[in-house]
Amino acid sequence: MAQELDRAMSALIGGALGDALGMPTQLLSTSQIAASYGFVDGFVSPSENHPVSKGLPAGTITDDTEQTLLLGRILLESGGEFDHRRWVNALVDWEKDVKARGSYDLLGPSTKRAIDAINNGEPPEEAGRIGDTNGAAMRIAPVGILMPTQPVEALVAKVAETCRATHNTSIAIASAAAVAAAVSNGVEGGDWRDACARAVTAARLGARQGHWIVGADIAARIEWACDLVRGKAQAEAIRMIVDLVGTSVASQESVPAAFAVLEVAQGDPWQAAVISANLGGDTDTIGAIAAGMAGAHAGMARLPANHIAGLKGIDLDEVRSLATDLVAARGRISRGKDVAE
Repeated sequence: MAQELDRAMSALIGGALGDALGMPTQLLSTSQIAASYGFVDGFVSPSENHPVSKGLPAGTITDDTEQTLLLGRILLESGGEFDHRRWVNALVDWEKDVKARGSYDLLGPSTKRAIDAINNGEPPEEAGRIGDTNGAAMRIAPVGILMPTQPVEALVAKVAETCRATHNTSIAIASAAAVAAAVSNGVEGGDWRDACARAVTAARLGARQGHWIVGADIAARIEWACDLVRGKAQAEAIRMIVDLVGTSVASQESVPAAFAVLEVAQGDPWQAAVISANLGGDTDTIGAIAAGMAGAHAGMARLPANHIAGLKGIDLDEVRSLATDLVAARGRISRGKDVAE
């Protein structure tokens, strides 16, 4: 239980570190990042004319972390069967709060589109039928903490449940399933080197869920991306990820990119965050996914305490409470009990 809790905390905090480090560099190119910041290896403030992050203090988390924590709580409140309506209502309320803070542009395209559709009266089960971007994968860590790696079918089914309202497509579910499987592998004490194989298995199953949508196979892309950068120096690997894998919000790019980052960082959470922040493109989400997966395998001792102290917009006591409850629920699932028992 103690190790699982430590890994669960590290997955959530690692994800927050990757998110916050990538916040000011998101949507920029690698050359723009270099010109503005040099090589980013610590929290920096976004430029005054940044398209979405302007005005946010250095170290501030974004929607990646906020939605992750929100999903974790809904999972626990739902019990054994994911409460679809509760999740939709929570997302709508969260979206209102984000708007009130002036940060609506930080919402991902699939989530924004689905929430708008739900607000306009579309049934939640239909709202996510074209959501294929990385929003589901970016917030899926709580499912990986909650669900054991075996049976993998149960893990993937829970992932698919949580995707229905915003990302109910084969590509998005496969991507989220891959990340959840990697996180689960870490929480149960697995080695980061096994994360890719776990992810590929889950992604293949996830691709059979939701509405089929055209796009490259997520499992094959993850496997290829990891092989592509294995053994490469960091600078060369960054170039390969940017030029060949891609760093956009498309699931087929950013999720394989996150697994490639995990490989280059050799499972180190902070290095995963740093590499991600310097890629350009969807740096905060790639960082949240990669550093979250690395954190799940590394534990809190491998996270930099000084940078955790620099995080803004996150309550660490709340994170610990969530991690504790998710790990307890994981134990009940392992024993064949109900999540909320």
